[in-house]
Amino acid sequence: MPLTQEQKKQFKSIGHHLKPVLIVADNGLTEGVLTELERALSDHELIKVQLRITEREDRLAAINELCKAGKAELVQVIGKMALIYRKNPKVNKNLSNVHRHHG
Repeated sequence: MPLTQEQKKQFKSIGHHLKPVLIVADNGLTEGVLTELERALSDHELIKVQLRITEREDRLAAINELCKAGKAELVQVIGKMALIYRKNPKVNKNLSNVHRHHG
């Protein structure tokens, strides 16, 4: 289900203060990256990803692949940073960035 503008606004506000929990370099979406993506989305729901990929088109392609692989929604891309979200129905409220920063 696509995010509403209100949700995106809220998530951008939360995401501004987050540090990247996942870094994707020129090796792309390796098995290790995908495993960490799954863990991070399950734990935190809203995560910041840093992409150390030089070419803009390659970066955007990697972001789209990340979202597809993680069944996540893209919230925002600024330069080499992406903010992505996936709702976890069994969320740990102590780990979730959404719950810790919003209520």
